[in-house]
Amino acid sequence: MNLNELKNTAIEAALAAGRIIKSYMDTEITLVEKGGGSNYASQVVTKVDKECEDEILSYLLPACEKYDLALLTEETEDDGSRFEKDYFWCVDPIDGTLAFARKQPWFSVSIALVSKEGEPVIGVIYDPSTETLYHGAKGHGVYRNNELLQIPEQNDYLTHVTDKPLTQTSRPDELMQLLHDKVDDLDLSGLKVIQGGGSVLNAITVLKNPPSCMIKHPKTETGGGSLWDYAATACLFQELGYRVTNFEGEPLDLNRADSTYMHHEGIYFECVPGGKAE
Repeated sequence: MNLNELKNTAIEAALAAGRIIKSYMDTEITLVEKGGGSNYASQVVTKVDKECEDEILSYLLPACEKYDLALLTEETEDDGSRFEKDYFWCVDPIDGTLAFARKQPWFSVSIALVSKEGEPVIGVIYDPSTETLYHGAKGHGVYRNNELLQIPEQNDYLTHVTDKPLTQTSRPDELMQLLHDKVDDLDLSGLKVIQGGGSVLNAITVLKNPPSCMIKHPKTETGGGSLWDYAATACLFQELGYRVTNFEGEPLDLNRADSTYMHHEGIYFECVPGGKAE
């Protein structure tokens, strides 16, 4: 299987979806409720999500046929083929639908290729607001547009990236204590919190602001993001050598059998240059 060929297919698909998104960026968008997790952002969809998914599939389905790949997308019912094929595409046509509808620049297209065992081997993310493409494949490096991704110089403080206020997260007191302990362990001056993005661009924000992290405790409520919210960026972190695990430090379960949600194990993305993946 040619990972670079498949990555290029995913790039073409992401850019095509991005063109659709940009055509609606000055248009009033209606949100429609759907079944989802415990938070509102996971319960809404727009007609643009479906248009983007259809466009993406026009590129990915021929690759599915050629390489015998399965498919998992946010807006189509899971057919279980990801448990039968060696690899599956994992697609979020618009991560951050709520931000997109509200004209906030925190949304993106996310496409990953994941093994049946749950290892992400391709990750492609396109940010239509800035026209920036992030992409990587196992053993082939990570790129920002056409150049190798450069991690910035470290700040003297820790940045934590989150989709909601820390007081509204699962086990907020424990999370705050963990973050302050990390500030002390790294001998940093303090803590900065960046809040509000979708999970995909939040992970990219972690890479832009080292030393930095994105952490969610396990919880019982349905949600915590889905497989397609983390698969593409997990590939990039993995290829760069930074920590991308569940909360306990084990590999992310990116082909979960009983659900597509990640609340059962939490997530732990970290970018600490000089201190590679734990």
